[in-house]
Amino acid sequence: MWLSDAQKIGVALTSFGGLFMMLGVILFFDGALLALGNVLFISGLTLIIGPQKTFFFFARKEKMRGTACFIGGILLVFLKWPFIGIIVEAFGFLNLFGAFFPVILTFMRQLPFVGNLLSLPYIRDVADRLAGSRASAV
Repeated sequence: MWLSDAQKIGVALTSFGGLFMMLGVILFFDGALLALGNVLFISGLTLIIGPQKTFFFFARKEKMRGTACFIGGILLVFLKWPFIGIIVEAFGFLNLFGAFFPVILTFMRQLPFVGNLLSLPYIRDVADRLAGSRASAV
């Protein structure tokens, strides 16, 4: 898969955004790290898929509840309510990006170490249930 330079920067920004959000949660909901992570995640996503596609992704009628919760959670983090903001933002994130989880799980199963770990009997069942994957009839 060939990525343009802007998309490569977008992948880095999105990754750093996820890292800062994770650190913000680990460090007892540090508002500054969570806010920085949100800004980096949104700007990285915009660079990866482009501004127009980003707008149309968030503005789709079936994604409005997720968009409202995601943006509302970001605003709550900015307004110094990081714990409630992250909960609302996580609900919005799951509504917006929940359809991508089976694709992500399939990709992760192709990675060398992670794929072996996800193929273990009990972990495979839990991962399939969390991602919403269904076993094929064939």
